[in-house]
Amino acid sequence: MDQFSGKVAVVTGGGTGMGRQLCQQLAGLGCHVAMCDVSENNMLESQALCYEGAASGVKVSTHVCDVSEEVQMQGFQREVEKLHGAVVHLLFNNAGIGGGGGFVLGDRQEWEKTFAVCWYGVYYGCRVFMPMLLKSDQGHIVNTSSVNGFWASLGPGVAHTSYSAAKFAVKGFSEALINDLRINAPHLSVSVVMPGHIGTSIAINSGRVLGHSAPLDMSEEEVRVLRGNMMNQPGPMSEVVMNMSDDQIRQAMHERGIAFRDNAPTSAGEAAKVILDGVREKRWRILVGDDAHRLDARVRANPEDVYDLDFTALSSIFEEDNA
Repeated sequence: MDQFSGKVAVVTGGGTGMGRQLCQQLAGLGCHVAMCDVSENNMLESQALCYEGAASGVKVSTHVCDVSEEVQMQGFQREVEKLHGAVVHLLFNNAGIGGGGGFVLGDRQEWEKTFAVCWYGVYYGCRVFMPMLLKSDQGHIVNTSSVNGFWASLGPGVAHTSYSAAKFAVKGFSEALINDLRINAPHLSVSVVMPGHIGTSIAINSGRVLGHSAPLDMSEEEVRVLRGNMMNQPGPMSEVVMNMSDDQIRQAMHERGIAFRDNAPTSAGEAAKVILDGVREKRWRILVGDDAHRLDARVRANPEDVYDLDFTALSSIFEEDNA
């Protein structure tokens, strides 16, 4: 799809981050947008930003929806059809959260919620909007996976099973759709997006979705559990955490979420542009960020070694190659 003007796009997770930027950039290109998110306030901010730069006549609608709940996604689809008509041209299954790390010792409810948002959000999005995509003359699906969709690790001291498993599922599903669409709906195509570290609020927002308090508002019990988890990680950090006060841990977690958003090598706006360029160029595989490209090259070069402790030192993986 080489142009977006006059098309209708559905964007999940449009309240912040890459989703917000996708909505803004699409509206600026003359594309009508239907966004969903769990936060109405965040979406209203996104909607206002969209209209600031939108082309004349563009419609931007907001819909409160938890993508992990099929009934809510079905309701979202009905609202989109009522407001935008029977045809959708672009589907961006962008919504996602982090968390749910450990399968062995982690909280099952948190693990399953993370998996549901990151995997079933994509599946339900494709399922409920497929009839509307099929009615288009040309349509495109964009499913957001992650570098953790081809490398299931955050490093040797962090269990990361739920998010990684979901992102692997998204990648595999998207690749399988390529042939499915070619056979059964040749006017539709699909891309899988694998971002590296992008400057978004996912680290802040995920806790809210999973029912956690904001870092500065954590209870003594929440801090106790967090302290125990951090002390179980190998390396010198366990001793540092042991000597931190509860308030110091709260402040450290607060600052970590902000640093993740503000100090990323790739901004959400830059990521959205890469994604839309990839759609225009009909690329099925869209890596976002130099860090994603470097990690992809290293995983492909040494697939048997990618979970060795030497390989999983993040400081070496995401550094610029000196060669």
